Amino acid sequence: MKIVLVEPLGISAGLLERYTEEIRGLGHEFISYGERPENTAELCTRVEGADAVMVANLPFPREAVEADKNLKYIDIAFTGVDHVDIAACKKKGISVSNASGYSDVAVAELAFGLMLGLSRNIVPCNQAVRMAGTKEGLVGTELFGKTLGVVGTGKIGSAVIRIALAFGMKVMAFSRTVKPELEALGVRFASLEEVMAGSDIVTLHVPQNDSTNGMINREMIGRMKPGAMLINTARGPIVDSEALAEALQDGRLSGAGVDVFETEPPTPEDHPLVKAPNTLLTPHVAFATVEALERRAEIVFDNLKAWLEGRVLNKIC
Repeated sequence: MKIVLVEPLGISAGLLERYTEEIRGLGHEFISYGERPENTAELCTRVEGADAVMVANLPFPREAVEADKNLKYIDIAFTGVDHVDIAACKKKGISVSNASGYSDVAVAELAFGLMLGLSRNIVPCNQAVRMAGTKEGLVGTELFGKTLGVVGTGKIGSAVIRIALAFGMKVMAFSRTVKPELEALGVRFASLEEVMAGSDIVTLHVPQNDSTNGMINREMIGRMKPGAMLINTARGPIVDSEALAEALQDGRLSGAGVDVFETEPPTPEDHPLVKAPNTLLTPHVAFATVEALERRAEIVFDNLKAWLEGRVLNKIC
């Protein structure tokens, strides 16, 4: 079998070599690239003739799926799969796996980092010290006793909930499925409208799909408490960025922590949130820790070995 890793996995060369030696030892050809392709045409050239392709969060459109006539398997080193044309894969009978679970801790920790950064004015405080300033105008607020609204209670949302409870927060949650184990911890499940209206901080942890695109629209943002905060470490298109920026400009919301945008970074300078006040913006790094990336590599190579044996782990289709 010919296997192609079309972009870096963010792990050390030594660790990658250890994994690839095992695959080559089974008699397979393994080709890896140390940089991302510059365009779809280059991507199509890279995957030509491959039986299996490994990809992280690089867009893998229909053109790439159809360019490789031998393609039988796509091993996605990411939790979300919206960047891969799954419909085209299904049409061609291509099996697809993802790396669900590798970044649960990493994303949950960054979500709380954004909450703490905003509530305690950490970035402005750092700037004040460097400019010989004081705490004037920088008195923060505590998370203890506040109500956190968690939209989506999958693995990441559940991890966030457990951290919130350790901080002494009250938790409301919106999810397609009410989870008794979270209710037993004191979590109150409610409608999305109730969660948006009743929370001091709302944090998003749903996948991007047809039902979640635009979920946090102008109406939902308008329901939020005066002075509330919004945290998005899920996907950019879930939120109406213009409506969020307006709510920040008007002072109706006190802050927003955003790791994801409508497109992958670099984020355009004219994006509405770039110049909005009281924002803490990060370039889609929630998943990116040393531990998470190493865990991700382990998962996707386990996926690959299973597929080579005739099994599909972490199956998407």
